[in-house]
Amino acid sequence: MRKIGIVTSGGDAPGMNAAIRAVVRTAIPKKMEVIGFKRGYAGLLNNDIRHLGLRTVGGIIHLGGTILRTERCPEFKTDEGIAKAAEVLKENDISALVVIGGDGSFKGASKLRRASGIQMIGIPASIDNDIAGTDTTIGFDTAVNTAVQAIDKIRDTAMSHGRVFIVEVMGRRRGFLALEVGLTVGAEVILVPEVTRDIEDVCDTLIKSRKKEKEYSIIVVAEGFGDSSKLKNEITKRTGFEVRLTILGHIQRGGSPTARSRLIASLFGAYAVDKIVDSDRSGVVGLRDGKLVFNSLDYVTENEKTLDTDLLRLAEELAI
Repeated sequence: MRKIGIVTSGGDAPGMNAAIRAVVRTAIPKKMEVIGFKRGYAGLLNNDIRHLGLRTVGGIIHLGGTILRTERCPEFKTDEGIAKAAEVLKENDISALVVIGGDGSFKGASKLRRASGIQMIGIPASIDNDIAGTDTTIGFDTAVNTAVQAIDKIRDTAMSHGRVFIVEVMGRRRGFLALEVGLTVGAEVILVPEVTRDIEDVCDTLIKSRKKEKEYSIIVVAEGFGDSSKLKNEITKRTGFEVRLTILGHIQRGGSPTARSRLIASLFGAYAVDKIVDSDRSGVVGLRDGKLVFNSLDYVTENEKTLDTDLLRLAEELAI
């Protein structure tokens, strides 16, 4: 009987539990034993394990977070940490490790593969949706819907008071979340790290909106664009409008995953097991143009996913 491991690493994303469930329930009928390492790579280094069975993963598909938990692990970034993790995998007779996480987790998995020679299968789970080689990631749809629901409520008070509301969403390096949220809530301005936008241009857009008898405005900004508090103060000073700032923060990570996040997680989990059965190749599963794909770890960790600036232009056109 082959033995495979699962680790959830990096920031949590709604749907991670659904992915764990899918891996376990497709692996066990294929005569595999499944071990979960708790608390991410930190648990792997400490050999903190949990045996996962068919009933262990019952009733978790709808839960946010991860039953295996996750934790940052500075030690794993060192050569000594990688060597220790490789030894733990060999001690447990692990033939393949499923890593559910984001870009940083996959970079760690790539180093661990070279050190251990053990197959690594990545499952993209990130609310930022910034993983190369896949159109979407586990948790992204849930985070978008959480932010949209919050902004729909914010719009009520913005309209009532005739205010400008700046809503900061997550995205330290990339603006995929801000772009999709901004487009779907009808924001007048969307600010993302990938695109430079002058404060004068932002203010000009808001002033033109008022001249068109729009009594309130919504600005969606990714946290990586810059200091939202300074942006608020600068807009107030330059326009004289009443401006409020709402930072959604970690509310975007939590909550029950949407149907789409559960679907993506289930597809990815089952496909990951298929890849373990089919060969000893390491890589990352994904979805491109509606089809499941399998990209090498090197491709995923060395390439950057491109933001669709056509969507940004569309958002600007629709916000007139």
